[in-house]
Amino acid sequence: MNRCMVTFAEEYQIKTEELDKEKQIAEDLLFKMIPKSVVSHLRSKHGHVFAETFDSVSIFFSDVVGFTEIAASSSPMQVVEFLNSMYSMFDERIDVYDVYKVETIGDAYMVASGVPNRNGLKHAEEIATMGIDLVASIKQLKIPHKKEEHIRIRVGIHTGPCVAGVVGIKMPRYCLFGDTVNTASRMESNSLRMFMMV
Repeated sequence: MNRCMVTFAEEYQIKTEELDKEKQIAEDLLFKMIPKSVVSHLRSKHGHVFAETFDSVSIFFSDVVGFTEIAASSSPMQVVEFLNSMYSMFDERIDVYDVYKVETIGDAYMVASGVPNRNGLKHAEEIATMGIDLVASIKQLKIPHKKEEHIRIRVGIHTGPCVAGVVGIKMPRYCLFGDTVNTASRMESNSLRMFMMV
């Protein structure tokens, strides 16, 4: 009987540790989709967070020059591999800045600073420095299946007010809205390649 209790206790301990690991994996994934501070509000407000106004943030957009042509001459698997190599590099580089990666849509990469965590006027410097870093680092990256072709990007940055909040239930996303976001997007689409339009 005593041996059974010991075995049960050991199995219970192993299962508890496995459960803790799985909970940590799920939480890490959640924090990649929604900022930690917003998750805390979601938990305390029983699943609802009100949209929040930010007086001053900086928004960064980039996209790949000639992406349509690259995608047309590549297999879907090659496009995924290409975007993954670029975004993985970007994701690693932005970790040293006080920024939040908002989303990627196709070849577009969106980052913000000053939201969801306010950082005074530091956001403009953080986004600008990060932008210079990404433009410089992309010069080292080639399209994986077209080794002779370097990736070139366009960048747009704008600073101003915005509204941010969680949108959706099934796959909630932390989204930013307002003229600052729209202007940063237009700055990117009208900028020269490998040049930041601010």
